[in-house]
Amino acid sequence: MANLFDKQRNYVLGDPELLLLGSTELLAQWRHKGVGPAFYRLGRKIIYHGADLNAWAEANRVEMAKPVAKNG
Repeated sequence: MANLFDKQRNYVLGDPELLLLGSTELLAQWRHKGVGPAFYRLGRKIIYHGADLNAWAEANRVEMAKPVAKNG
């Protein structure tokens, strides 16, 4: 899969690229529930590493089943 995020970059809340995942509120809910991508908390600042975001996106990839062809 092509990387959605620059794997060498750190992203902070407010970066427009994070809107690919959802709103700031949704990311906060995921952090609270422990279901979102890995993050660093430095004081009150939340930081996401691009490689972690790509790994989380790949782990949550859904592949659709191919439709079965009908004969006749």
